[in-house]
Amino acid sequence: MQKIRQANIFWALDEFKTSQAEEQRDSGWRMAPVDENTVPPAPRAKQAFIEAMESWDEKKADAAVAGLVRSAGANEIYELFYRFGARDFRDIGHKAIFVANSWRTLQFIGWQHAEPVLRSLAFALLHHDLKDTTPARSDDEADRPWRRNQELAARIGQRWMSGKVDDGATREMLDVLRAGSNNDACDKAVDLIGRGVSPQSIWDALFVSAGELLMRQPNIVMVHSVDSTNALRYNFQATSDEGTRKLLLLQNWTGKVADLRIDDVKPLALGNPSGAIQEILSDVSTNRMNAARKIHQYLNDGGKVQDLMNAARRLIFLKGQNAHDYKFSAAVLEDYFNVSPAWRGHFLATSAFTLKGSGDRDNPLVERTRAALKI
Repeated sequence: MQKIRQANIFWALDEFKTSQAEEQRDSGWRMAPVDENTVPPAPRAKQAFIEAMESWDEKKADAAVAGLVRSAGANEIYELFYRFGARDFRDIGHKAIFVANSWRTLQFIGWQHAEPVLRSLAFALLHHDLKDTTPARSDDEADRPWRRNQELAARIGQRWMSGKVDDGATREMLDVLRAGSNNDACDKAVDLIGRGVSPQSIWDALFVSAGELLMRQPNIVMVHSVDSTNALRYNFQATSDEGTRKLLLLQNWTGKVADLRIDDVKPLALGNPSGAIQEILSDVSTNRMNAARKIHQYLNDGGKVQDLMNAARRLIFLKGQNAHDYKFSAAVLEDYFNVSPAWRGHFLATSAFTLKGSGDRDNPLVERTRAALKI
């Protein structure tokens, strides 16, 4: 295990330095020092930041977030970022992902590093591709769900978190996610909550629908449907603002997934139950649908999910080829526990369409690391 941890650390170092070099080669961009003359005084920093973000003004946001970091607490600041990180899905969900992962990172490296991290985060959240205007001055399609969902969120009652988990409601929600529009999905979520259904049942549908998207098209865009759902769910749990929570739930619509459904992943008998995990991870490399079905069978038979997760995680450390392999595996293995028990097996089975199998090639960095450490 220690050797695997070393491989993980060296992969992170290599990925960072490679990305840094590519950025310099492609654009030469570096974050400039803070313009101290434009940093608002402490009493004005929060409002200045809100105004800059709402007007999509990069220069003012950069100065304001510097002032905010120097004068406000971490939780107060991230309450703002949870909200702004969910207002649009440009960049295939990375904005919400950046918010969640920057917060997690700062918990490890310390708040003394917050200023450059949050300056970079604010810059990322202001990304858009409109020319000669900003989202604040236009009616771009990417911004319409946020505006509409603010109105819908206001209709959700005060006792919305006290509803009951309902598998039937989850299936209702899934049907709309599979065939309906963005508006249809949000309307259905509000309707179900109004009928006394717990938001957990909505999240169950969102997690499963993200997995179905990945089953249908296991590509980089669909990987982000899982990753962004993970981030929005994390931010939903982290925020203490009820209005932000409602918006995070409503913003998490992932698209139509009618071609292949989770119901198609029927349990498949294991050829060697005593070596179930090895068999599953071998199939991940050769027949992902069979691997998914065997995961379902393994869990139905009472197999230890943590053993399967540990084995899958080790393969990511050895065979992961890029940041998305790490990001996806971290998200899906974490979210297993965020899904209701009745849906966990279904959800984890979909991970077989993107996890690494035992027959996949090792990351070349693994051999370089082994040679350097003589292990």
